[in-house]
Amino acid sequence: MSPKLINSSPEAYLDSFDKFGIHLGLERIQQLLDALGNPHQQIPVIHVAGTNGKGSVCAFLLSILQAAGYRVGRYTSPHLIDWRERITINGEWIRDQDLLEALQQVAAVINPEFPPTQFEVITAAMWWYFAAQKVDIAILETGLGGRLDATNVCDRPLVSVITSIGLDHCQQLGNTLGAIASEKAGIIKPKCPVVIAENDAETISVLQAKVTECEAPVTWVSSAQPTATGAIYQGFEYPLSLLGNHQLINSAVAIATIQSLRNQGWEISDAAMRTGLANTQWSGRLQWIEFNLDGKFHKILIDGAHNVAAAEYLRQFVDEAFPHRHKRWVIGILNTKDQAGILKALLAPDDLLFPVPVPSAATTSPEDLAQMASSMVRVKPYPYASLTLGLAAAFEDQQNDVVILCGSLYLVGEFLSQVAST
Repeated sequence: MSPKLINSSPEAYLDSFDKFGIHLGLERIQQLLDALGNPHQQIPVIHVAGTNGKGSVCAFLLSILQAAGYRVGRYTSPHLIDWRERITINGEWIRDQDLLEALQQVAAVINPEFPPTQFEVITAAMWWYFAAQKVDIAILETGLGGRLDATNVCDRPLVSVITSIGLDHCQQLGNTLGAIASEKAGIIKPKCPVVIAENDAETISVLQAKVTECEAPVTWVSSAQPTATGAIYQGFEYPLSLLGNHQLINSAVAIATIQSLRNQGWEISDAAMRTGLANTQWSGRLQWIEFNLDGKFHKILIDGAHNVAAAEYLRQFVDEAFPHRHKRWVIGILNTKDQAGILKALLAPDDLLFPVPVPSAATTSPEDLAQMASSMVRVKPYPYASLTLGLAAAFEDQQNDVVILCGSLYLVGEFLSQVAST
């Protein structure tokens, strides 16, 4: 029997589906959407998959399309603080009462003998809400993979976008780049335009095969080049608001996607593109936060960095931005991730590590993180039982060191929740 929504908050209702776990497949979401009147068929869609860069590309696209005057829905996951973050129109979170109404609509059509997963419930609510709000266009980030992801129900996306692909979620998607690329390629649809970021040879081979099979017009995107004020891609110069060299490829992917829309008749000026790229925001990714800790104000850099490739991007950024300053890392990692690989990518011998738990049953214990890192740094790490204790230790006698919080978006979310409550 599916959980009832009556007298329940959206968060409590969604949490009641957590017990159904992760089960990839399209049957349940299609059943829900059929019963809701197929709202997904009423919305023009940009569909974005990949291992790293999905959220940034979605953020760039939202900002550009909003600057061009469109009413833009965006669907991302996971959230950092609140479920409402996942469903936005022109960057504004869905209101509590609107999320409740959308979930009521979904609850009314759930077959108790065919219970959906938590992600399928919130995805169905998103589709219903965007259709009810008559958005001009929706930007959808896949939750996991692509082929069997609950977002992959639109037959004719305006553009399918595939960002950088790496090893992540190997339990569900496979443990080779080719296997993971095959799952991501599932969002490529017959004769629908596709934009693909530069990747390694194995990945490109798999994606090319799918493009050929689908006879899809494809744009292969190489990285933009940095300039004194931003970047340049195929002769188009623009400012960049998001930090890190990896945004050179992500912004180029967004520009190529916008060009595909232009070719289809969407009115998006160069000025709107530059304004959008200059104003893009993406919380919890290479973001500086000033916060109060025990009556003192501190500044910290936060980033998810929840897989090896993302950790490598983060290490590159801090080395280039602060080449002569010591780094202090407050890190928590889920036990489903490559913990040793992430730590190896992040840590240098002179760094200090402050391992903390992630607010999840799947956390790696701080003791285990400390043990893994003991041969990577000169000063033996001490495990901390909470984020608060780890932060206090990291800022003790900090002087000129850079303090970075990373390793899990759930940990970043816990930090931002604590900051919001002070």
